[in-house]
Amino acid sequence: MSADTDPSSDVTEGAVDEVAIEDGANAASGSHAESLLVQADSEREPSLTVVMPTLNEEEGISECMGRVKSAVAELGVVTEILVSDSSTDRTPEIAREKGAIVVEPEEGGYGNAYKYAFERARGEYVAIGDADTTYDFEELPKLVKLANRDDVDIAMGSRLDGEIKQGAMPPLHQYVGNPLLTKFLNTFYDAGVSDAHSGLRVLDRDALDRLDLETTGMEFASEMIMDAAAKDMTIEERPITYHEREGEATLDSFRDGWRHVKFMLVNAPGYLFSAPAVLFGLLGISVMALSLFGTQLGSVTFGLQTMIGGSLITVVAYQIGSLAMFSSVATDPIREPADPVTDFIRNRFRLEHGASVGLVTFSIGAAILGYAVVAWTVEGYAAVPSASVNLLASTVTMIGVQTVFCSFFLSMLGTTKTAQ
Repeated sequence: MSADTDPSSDVTEGAVDEVAIEDGANAASGSHAESLLVQADSEREPSLTVVMPTLNEEEGISECMGRVKSAVAELGVVTEILVSDSSTDRTPEIAREKGAIVVEPEEGGYGNAYKYAFERARGEYVAIGDADTTYDFEELPKLVKLANRDDVDIAMGSRLDGEIKQGAMPPLHQYVGNPLLTKFLNTFYDAGVSDAHSGLRVLDRDALDRLDLETTGMEFASEMIMDAAAKDMTIEERPITYHEREGEATLDSFRDGWRHVKFMLVNAPGYLFSAPAVLFGLLGISVMALSLFGTQLGSVTFGLQTMIGGSLITVVAYQIGSLAMFSSVATDPIREPADPVTDFIRNRFRLEHGASVGLVTFSIGAAILGYAVVAWTVEGYAAVPSASVNLLASTVTMIGVQTVFCSFFLSMLGTTKTAQ
């Protein structure tokens, strides 16, 4: 990287190294923060890129720009500010007047705005944050210092561990929504963060390049943490202050919250399919076993009626488990299922194996049912003998048939994915 210096600021260009961070305030003391900002056509390579997505933020963009400049002056590093704008108001004009580089994504959406800007970011470090004054960009230096550590890939500000100003966040978001979504994300992806949806973050270039970010909407915030956790990247946090926003809010609490939950589940089929399949399977088989032997537990006697329930639960478990198999072969989720059954089928499954198991299972069930039909005929079509046994055999037969056809479908999915 270039080691030239800017004559107007005496600030060394290049990566944000320890010297630049520790001595940033002194380096900037003799020059204005404006001299550290560069435009897209500048030959000076920025060490830091600050990205702000905007959608009609004319009430807050000026204040945010001022706070970014204060952070730049403290750090004393050459910086570019990218405003990724989809506004219909004066936001882009104000941003340009304040020294930002304004880019306009071809498509709308929170994720699209960031991805479009990332493709144009030149900094060794990339900071992101909303331009509605909720995040105080003067707190960026401590996150940049954190991201500069060799053992940290992503530095995040934590609102929930910091201070939330009165009126800045609805109580439903502060005490239910954000903690619950963070809990889900930590459970599904082992992210280990306290505030998964904080928007103030700093990444180094290597970390950003390792991420496979595809979403176009609000799920982008979750996807970044999910993908980083799945790749065993290190995420560290520092407390920050969350302020009341300027301008009209664009977040729909329930719709956007559900989009986050749905995105987490779809990309964690082990939790969406495999875990429920195992739980339902154990429950169904247990109920069927107790019913088959007429077990009595307290005032509850297991018999034909509970056998019907157990059979239904077992079939449901098999159906959900089949979906787990299909999703593991047909999709490429962020968090792949790690259970041994799914792993074995995904890596070693052959059509012949599944079809053979299905045929054997079907044959066992059909043989028992055939015997029951003969016995029923011999008895003169009287009451069906061993109704619970026959129901168990029917369940086994059904699962055998499904296994044969599921095996063919899995083979088709695997062939299609290989061809792609």
